[in-house]
Amino acid sequence: MQPLRDSTFRDISALMHSAIGLSFGASKKPLIAARLAPRVQRLGLAGFDDYLALIASHDDGGEFQMAVDLLTTNETYFFREPAHFELLERELSGRRHEPLALWSAASSFGDEAFSIAMLLADMQQQGRIGADWSILGTDISDRVLRSAAQAVYPAERLREVSPQRLKRHCLRGAGEADGLVQMQPALRARVRFGQLNLCRPIEALGPFDVVFLRNVLIYFDAPTKLAVVDRVLGQLRPGGLFFVGTAEGRVASTVPLQALAPGAFRKAAA
Repeated sequence: MQPLRDSTFRDISALMHSAIGLSFGASKKPLIAARLAPRVQRLGLAGFDDYLALIASHDDGGEFQMAVDLLTTNETYFFREPAHFELLERELSGRRHEPLALWSAASSFGDEAFSIAMLLADMQQQGRIGADWSILGTDISDRVLRSAAQAVYPAERLREVSPQRLKRHCLRGAGEADGLVQMQPALRARVRFGQLNLCRPIEALGPFDVVFLRNVLIYFDAPTKLAVVDRVLGQLRPGGLFFVGTAEGRVASTVPLQALAPGAFRKAAA
């Protein structure tokens, strides 16, 4: 296969930016080549130019979505960045008489959404929150959402989950499913998933008490980041909690935010 040409890389980057807001600087060229090359070969195409023509066409057979999946799927695991969950637990404790709605806005395979669900289920059982709580997980990738709805994970992805919590909320696979776990039906009933492009106007999903928007802003340029953050914060109640990845620092926003901890903020009260 011919190497990815600079002009083809720029055209692929421009297509991703115009369609879904993804931004790939010149340093990302090796990453794009590495992630797309196996797919180009599997389809029997001559090279990246042919693949670009395919994903840019109206009759792509779903290949554009496949390209998005390949370029955006990162490692994820349960209770990633545990300090955020500790803060969430402290902030929600004692809210026993009000409903709680939480949004995992870049949910990927659902690890984050079900981590939140485990925490809230335990808090409910302990009487620290009420029984009226729900979680929405959204992502642009249909493939990861289908996987999230199945709620089946390699056990290694739950390495940060205590044995006691695993026993309460997970079913261990046996035989051909050895090494896999599935979330208990009671937990799965608390979480729903849906496809959403954060770079497009968002219908009235909320309001939410907590929003997680972690480890997705890295894909956007500065103007897109600002637009996405403002759009997402429009779905968060005044006083609600907002989480981004700790490595993403303080996010730009026209909505006033109070910093609580690295990657954790409170939306200003109205």
